[in-house]
Amino acid sequence: MIADAWRRGTVAVVGLGKSGVAATRLLAREGVRVYASDASDHPSGGDALTALRTLPGVTVDVGRHDLARIRSAAAVIVSPGVSPEAPPLAAAREARVPILSEIDLGFRALAASGTRCIAITGTNGKTTTTALVAHLLRVAGLHAEAAGNIGRPLADVALQADHYQWLAVEVSSFQLHDSPHFAPAIGVVTNLAPDHLDRYPAVEAYYADKRLLFQNASDGDVWVLNGDDAAVLDLAGDARGRRVLFSLRRPADGWYDASDRRLRLGGHALLRRDELGLLGDHNVANALAAALAVQEAGVAPGVIGEGLRSFHALPHRLEPVREVGGVRWINDSKATNIASTVVAIEAMDRPFVLLLGGRHKGEPYTRLAPLLKERCRLVMAYGEAGPQVERDLKDQVPLERGTTFEDVVARARRAARPGDAVLLSPACSSYDMFKNYEERGMTFRKLVEAM
Repeated sequence: MIADAWRRGTVAVVGLGKSGVAATRLLAREGVRVYASDASDHPSGGDALTALRTLPGVTVDVGRHDLARIRSAAAVIVSPGVSPEAPPLAAAREARVPILSEIDLGFRALAASGTRCIAITGTNGKTTTTALVAHLLRVAGLHAEAAGNIGRPLADVALQADHYQWLAVEVSSFQLHDSPHFAPAIGVVTNLAPDHLDRYPAVEAYYADKRLLFQNASDGDVWVLNGDDAAVLDLAGDARGRRVLFSLRRPADGWYDASDRRLRLGGHALLRRDELGLLGDHNVANALAAALAVQEAGVAPGVIGEGLRSFHALPHRLEPVREVGGVRWINDSKATNIASTVVAIEAMDRPFVLLLGGRHKGEPYTRLAPLLKERCRLVMAYGEAGPQVERDLKDQVPLERGTTFEDVVARARRAARPGDAVLLSPACSSYDMFKNYEERGMTFRKLVEAM
């Protein structure tokens, strides 16, 4: 895992959230000198930074990056939240210092121990599908864990003494960008749609990073692909390995049979649609993708059906919070792009008030207008994106502008009627008001629970 050049020099870790902290600890354990830095005065790694400072050979810099040290490093390990245009990465590229993701570092450490990976990427549904894969593997009695962009860094898994048979690894486009050694045994692509246009110059660049999932493909690999999404099938191209497809529209390796409302693997019925405790057709697709992935890992269809029945919605992903006065409140804070919000709107089976806003990510909201005309009672536009949401939708649907998040929720409560839903599905990042989508979702939940 550790190159000789790394042991002779210093490795720089850029970004000190959970990924950066775990990468620093793993490198230090391997006897590598580390310069770890973060531009923020209060990195999200928090109290863990104090422990890092006590590790032999580790230097921690908070509130700044020493670009001279980064230019002279043997390699740079980057956290997924750091922009490719950030000064430390620009300095590393200028000095021709290799830049690698924390995912790449952790994967190589784990591969040496024989742990196999199921990697899940796509625009939407990654986290739910990753959690489903890990859950189904555990129901089958396998020692498995969910890691990567879902929350637990791969480097942290590599630090522990546990030997996992399988890891379900959520990988974002940002992580794939700098992961030249990443080579999962099974790869899943849930779907593709424009996203992160605030960070990519064009959608083609975003898709190009997603395509890096296949860069180390071999004949023995298996790719679980969305058979209803032409962009996904194009993404895989002629990559080596075997393809299995899931579909909501037609018979496939994994498919939804609308005639009797059952999810199937080939000829095996897994469960009825009403036994899957997840809202929306997109979650049927996520369940089929996860089922195919774990079947390829050796899990029998009967066990997969049992596991799907016992799985529950993840926080902040079309999560029903509670009903108040006949109004269902739904927390979909993880919907940080237009495509995610489209999915949430399509899952609504009743009139609803939509909370839409945050930090704009570059895509117009006009795409939502046709979907909102039938059932949307009101759009509450808020945050930095509020003026853009209003410009795009004000002549299409009833719309109000909110101020604080508390004001937005209060206005939604007044607008909703018994039998309605209030849907927080912002189609934006959270960084104008909150530190992340989790904090936004937890704030929403607290406001609802206090009603």
